[in-house]
Amino acid sequence: MIDQLLVGSLILLIISILATIYRLIKGPSAPDRIQALDSLGINLIAGVAIFSVLLRNTGFFEVILLIGILSFIGTIAFARYMERGVVIERKQSD
Repeated sequence: MIDQLLVGSLILLIISILATIYRLIKGPSAPDRIQALDSLGINLIAGVAIFSVLLRNTGFFEVILLIGILSFIGTIAFARYMERGVVIERKQSD
């Protein structure tokens, strides 16, 4: 019974990921795309977690942490780019 619920959750999560990818491609503005990218990272984390429970394996926890860290860094980089127009500021020597 629990396996069927987990598979159903994965199917609904795939639908959510497809809708998020549509918003990522079609988004009317850059902040909408940034938000969709962050939402995609969260959906991927949830998908890996459900898959891990389905397989009864704890080996995917490192993958969940890695996706979370990369999603956070990507969101910060895009937000900085939107705010300043550059991701990494370099000081010019005189």
